[in-house]
Parts: sequence; structure tokens; C-alpha cells
Amino acid sequence: MHRYADLKYGKRKISFTLPDHADVYAVRDPEINITAAKFRIRLEKDLENGKWENPDSIVIAVADKTRRCGYPEYLPVLTEVLTDFGVKASRITFHIAYGTHAPQNDEESRAVYGKCYDIFPFVHHDCRRKESFVFLGKTGRGTPVMLPRKIYEAGFLITFGAVSHHYFAGYGGGRKLIFPGLGFREAVYRNHGLFLDRKNRKTETFCHPGMLDGNPLAEDLAEYETYRPADLAVHGIADSRGNVCDLLVGRGASHFRSACRLHGKNSEIRTEQSYDTVLASCGGEPKDINMIQSHKAIHNAAAFVKDGGSLIILAACRDGIGSRTFLPWFDMGSYGAAFDRLAENYEGNGGTALAMMEKTQRIRIFMMTELPADIVKHMGAEKITEEDVRKKIKESSKSLAVFPHAALSVRQYS
Repeated sequence: MHRYADLKYGKRKISFTLPDHADVYAVRDPEINITAAKFRIRLEKDLENGKWENPDSIVIAVADKTRRCGYPEYLPVLTEVLTDFGVKASRITFHIAYGTHAPQNDEESRAVYGKCYDIFPFVHHDCRRKESFVFLGKTGRGTPVMLPRKIYEAGFLITFGAVSHHYFAGYGGGRKLIFPGLGFREAVYRNHGLFLDRKNRKTETFCHPGMLDGNPLAEDLAEYETYRPADLAVHGIADSRGNVCDLLVGRGASHFRSACRLHGKNSEIRTEQSYDTVLASCGGEPKDINMIQSHKAIHNAAAFVKDGGSLIILAACRDGIGSRTFLPWFDMGSYGAAFDRLAENYEGNGGTALAMMEKTQRIRIFMMTELPADIVKHMGAEKITEEDVRKKIKESSKSLAVFPHAALSVRQYS
């Protein structure tokens, strides 16, 4: 009797026949525990308990197209509740938390945010406009705390985004919508530079997905948050298909951590087993929309591969690399040269490039992708076809693991 695995690739779903010895790691999708009506009740209850005072301005920080959170359905509920509490629509502004990523166009934004995009002003964050930021001090690790003036002066600040694992910050969403999502570029680079273990010339051991305590980068983010925490946070819990299953309403570090635990319960995997070959899908769009997003799944899946083993990754990358600051690091000729340059002056997606180099030094990576073969080779990987993937699976006689949703499948060590 044949076994099959349906793996997403961009907007497609591809079925693969698996050998009997393959282990398949499926994520545990949470049950749907939210409706528009239930979300309205939670918002109203929280605002009433918070002794609501009608502010002069409300800023809502939202994620970009790579981290959707049911915005077309739930943003109207949020804005309606705010107006029911006496807020004039003209006082509400949305800020898109791009971080250092490239902005979306209007068509993409309408698809992500729905009708609200044409009703309310949306500010497309620009991390380079230093004159728009206010300097508030420095964290203990030296990160300059710089907030956009409109964020700092907001009468009421709301963050609204899905919680997710982040390959070096522990978790994304929540506080990361404010920083680095709405951060100044040089401040973002300073924080991300904590990903480097300069003494041992490698990436930091504790900068690991799912890890907040002991993670220098995550602890720096937590300190940064104290300068301007959100007045209200909406944390989305999504399933493997990107559907929002729950929206948690609250505020503060403990609320963020509880949302992280809930998300982690569904996708963290504890096993001592490592494999000769891992076949993985990022999970389709938007998780494989570009290389920068796909790297998260590559990072997660690679953690299950033995030294010298192989990772076969399905990553369409329809939008290409997703950053101009990623590939140049591979032009430096070696891991050591790239590390030294990055340690001296962290910038762009250098940390992502370095993490990719570490993986290609340890294992072989085969990519089924729309990226050009020469680009894939330049990153230290090899481009293969769907037919090649099927052949490699068929010929696999050693240990094999399959991850249909590698972007969500995070290895946790006991």
C-alpha cells in the first residue's frame, strides 16, 4: 500500500509517493476559536476593563503581505469597536511594519487589508527616514531606541499580527511589529547583530526559534519594548493554511509570552532523531513567496538533518530573493570573510546569508524553486526539478523525514 504526502509549492499542491520507512511530521492545527462576533466581545470587554479614555489619535501597527492575519475580516471589527467607543474615524491611522523589507504596492495592500485600506490612511514605513524618528536612549546592549514620531506621540497604540516562530528572535509578531517592524534601519541592524557570536565566529547558540530566555537578541527586544509598549495587542494564532484560528486581546510581556506558548504547542517538535534526508515544503505562499521568507523553513528543516545529509526543499520564491542585501554576502568568497564584515558592520540580510552559509557547509541543500539555477548555486545549494525530487525520494534507502509545513515545524531539544 502506497503512502503519499501532499506538499505545497507556491500556489500549487504536489503529491509525492513515499517509501514505507519515511517519517512524516505534520503540524497540529489549532481549532478555530474566533468569529467576528467573539472578537468584538473581547475588544469591548478589554477596553471597558481598561478604563477607556478617548485618545486624540490611534495608531494600529499591522504586518505586511508575508505575515497575514485575517485582516480583511477582522480589521473592520476593530475599527467599528473603536468608533463605538467614541473614536472619530479621522483619528485612526494604520502603519505597515515592513522593518527593512521592501514596501507593497496598492494592489497587494488591498488584497492583504481589505476595504480598510481604502477607508483609512495607511503609512508605508520607511526605515531610512531618520528625520521621522525620535531618539529615546539605548538598551543595555547598545541598541539605539528610535521610534517614528507618530508612533511615539500616538494617544493609543495597537499592534495586530500573527505570532510566529522566528529563526533567531525566538518568536515574531507582537512587540516585533513596533521594533524592528517600525524601526530605524541602523537600530534594526544593531539588534540583529546580536545574532553573531563574535568570540567563537559563529551564530549565537541561543538565538533559536522558540527561545526567548537566554536569547540575547530576544532579550534586547524585550528591553526595547519597555520604552513604548503597545496599549493594546491583538495576537493572532494561525493554522498551517494561514487561517486565523484565534485572536488574543491584551497587553504586556506576559500576554505576548502566553500567545507564544499557545502557538508553540502546535508546532514545536521534540525528537532525538536526525535524518539522512529531509524532504520539506515551506508551506506554499506566502511562506515561500521569496528566498528571505523561504529561509525560515530551510532553517527549521535543516535542524533535523544529520551532518553530511541532504535537505530537499520546495520553495517557489515567485517574488525572487526578496531583498537586495542578501546575495552580496555570497560574493565575499568565504564564510569567514562574510562573518568578519558582518561583525564589523551588520547590515541588510547579512545574518540570513550567514545562517544559510552555515547550513550549506554542514549539509547538501537541493531546491525546487523558480529562482535561477546560477543564483541557487551562488547560495551554495543546487536547483532541482519536480522529477528530480521524485527520483531522490524513490532512491532513498536510508532514514527519511517529510515536513509538509517546515516554516511552522520547529525542533526543540529536551
